[in-house]
Amino acid sequence: GDEGAGLLADLLQDSSALLSLDLTFNLLQTGGAKSLAAALQSNSSLLSLTLSGNQIGPGGGVAMAAMLQVNNTLQELQLADCHLDTQGVVALSVALTANRASRYSVWQEEWAGHVAHMLAVNGSLLELHLGRAGLSDSGAELLAEGLKENHCLRYLDLRCNRVTADGVRLLADLLKYNRSLEILDLSSNRMEDEGAAHLSDSLRRPGCCLKELSVCRNNMGSQGLRCLCEALKTSRTVTHLFLWGNLLDEAVCQLVSQLMSSGRLLPENTDVSPYLVDGRVFLAEGPHCLRKRLHRTHTEETSPPHTH
Repeated sequence: GDEGAGLLADLLQDSSALLSLDLTFNLLQTGGAKSLAAALQSNSSLLSLTLSGNQIGPGGGVAMAAMLQVNNTLQELQLADCHLDTQGVVALSVALTANRASRYSVWQEEWAGHVAHMLAVNGSLLELHLGRAGLSDSGAELLAEGLKENHCLRYLDLRCNRVTADGVRLLADLLKYNRSLEILDLSSNRMEDEGAAHLSDSLRRPGCCLKELSVCRNNMGSQGLRCLCEALKTSRTVTHLFLWGNLLDEAVCQLVSQLMSSGRLLPENTDVSPYLVDGRVFLAEGPHCLRKRLHRTHTEETSPPHTH
């Protein structure tokens, strides 16, 4: 709770060794967030702070934003499901237009416009995690607009939202010329075969620099999945493809198996594993999944796949 946060704040003021602090679901409220933010204004060692799942509210968000204005050390700040409200997210977006924080997580679609503006002017943001944010195609459109002016974002996480083929088309158009985006997580959305076709077209373009793509659980059928597999054959950059949870018919199973047997898709770079029954190829769910952040931690490297 807030009392414990106050004690941690005292530690942060005195400690020069602590690099990461994860306080997920610790019953923190506005007071606790303000104590931590005040301590971090003078802390020059902490690199990562996670407060997701705490009801720090708009006041806590504003306090964190004020901290970001003066703290140039913190590289990762996670505030998902923190009841920030528009006031808190606007304050954070404004702070991030000038601050070098490299990873930022938020939660609601009405903030997409503010986040898009931040993307257009922030020159150092490396990761943007908007999983389970309730984003639909209108939010995806705003983000795509903001990313047109952004040349540094490398990881975009839009998993578990409501983005359909229309929103995917806008993001796919962005991929055709964006030179920085390397990892795109669109798992558990609603892209279907039409969205897969849009992505496939972009993956074939020489200007696309994407390396890792997750489209798990997107209600894609054989046509869409075959398009993606064929695109992988000609893509110059894509090395990872995660597609479990879609309709994996025999034609798709054969294509994926061919990609893997030829070495184009390595077993550790996908979430499916081919096997034979009576001469027919099937796919089982494999042990691998898209990494959850730009740089994997030891825990992520050894943990089983996470089901969204």
